[in-house]
Amino acid sequence: MAYWQWGQPESSHVVLCVHGLTRQGRDFDVLAQALCEQADSLPGFSDGIRVICPDVVGRGESDWFQDSAGYQVPAYAADMLALLAQLHAQARIVTLDWVGTSMGGLIGMVVCGQPALALPAPVRKLVLNDVGPTLEAPAIARITSYVGKAGHFATLQNAADAMWEISKSFGPHTPEQWLALSRPMTRPVVPGTDSPLRLHYDPAIALPFRSATPESAQQGEAMLWHLYDRIEAKTLLLRGAVSDLISHQTALAMTQRGPHVQLIEFEGVGHAPTLIAEDQVAAVVRFLLE
Repeated sequence: MAYWQWGQPESSHVVLCVHGLTRQGRDFDVLAQALCEQADSLPGFSDGIRVICPDVVGRGESDWFQDSAGYQVPAYAADMLALLAQLHAQARIVTLDWVGTSMGGLIGMVVCGQPALALPAPVRKLVLNDVGPTLEAPAIARITSYVGKAGHFATLQNAADAMWEISKSFGPHTPEQWLALSRPMTRPVVPGTDSPLRLHYDPAIALPFRSATPESAQQGEAMLWHLYDRIEAKTLLLRGAVSDLISHQTALAMTQRGPHVQLIEFEGVGHAPTLIAEDQVAAVVRFLLE
């Protein structure tokens, strides 16, 4: 599993940022830079912070599974535990925070909802970005309609345009912002050449996702609420005000049970905030570094 590291490599304060289903760790470039810059200017962060942004298996620079059955949240959570153990061996982790967008938030709930897990340090603060224990069926159907259809693109701009068509719910972005987000999402069809481009991820990540039944979805939701109620970390819930994945009602329920999240909603944004807009970045930086 590949990961991107920002900040001070010896810092005892680690922020782990975990991306969504079809995304990769470079999604957090803007947030990681902002966190590092702010921490360097604050008196309470004498050794700065270390921001770690993994490419979940099957995405980005990470390897692909031979058996697609591995592309499920429990396996991803186990990978994060292994990564944290490795990071802890490199430089002792004293403070651990977690930022999870969509699937990354589900992984975070699985990890934080099991206090007995062997973490280097308990997760102190958790950011759930547009995700909760109850996921809305229409959004799952929408995501199912495109995940796994990697496609080929003649140019980066072609790929960016195609991704925008399925990602307009992310909210307003300048052309420059969207191109920067899109660049790490592509790979040459023939590695090391100027061949046409494809999306970065293994199309097989869609197979377990599509095999879910109403019964398994109901069981998964019950388990996620059980894990959510056991979270001890101070938790911030970010929600796009027009998100189709997590309803406003679910978000309100999350403020009233479990870790009693602090809720911030962003107008004009759906699923999911990309943590590039100034107000989104500021909300996360303020929560993690205050």
